[in-house]
Amino acid sequence: MMYQTLTFLHSIFRWLVLLSLVFSIFRAYNGYFARQKFSGTDDSLRHWTATIAHIQLVLGIALYSQSPMVTYFWKNFDQAKESFDLIFFGVIHIGLMLTAIILITIGSSMTKRKKDDTEKFRTMLIYYSIALVIIFLAIPWPFSPLANRPYLR
Repeated sequence: MMYQTLTFLHSIFRWLVLLSLVFSIFRAYNGYFARQKFSGTDDSLRHWTATIAHIQLVLGIALYSQSPMVTYFWKNFDQAKESFDLIFFGVIHIGLMLTAIILITIGSSMTKRKKDDTEKFRTMLIYYSIALVIIFLAIPWPFSPLANRPYLR
């Protein structure tokens, strides 16, 4: 029961992470190229995007610790390393997602500390965009050749 609940929550939060990242990148892009003021709304969006990503990370780590697939992977590594699906969930997915969350965290922190509005937008745009690309690669989309799962579980 706990595993199914975590899987569902992790699947739902995927969409929140993606929506907040895309919207943050959109705002950062517009703000940077239009030389806008970095508003309180932009700062809240920066903060909440990182917060949502961190909640997703906690859900993901809890799911990772409960996953029968990951448990099998680590207990039967010699056999499991032959299955790309098991390698994906045992190592690749978590490694790429941790990298993306680290980039979001660094980008958020650096953005907060910049003095110039243009630099704030630029920093957020770069870090969040790189993180989004990594996340897109690491999500097991239904159409992915790496590993696939339904859009909602």
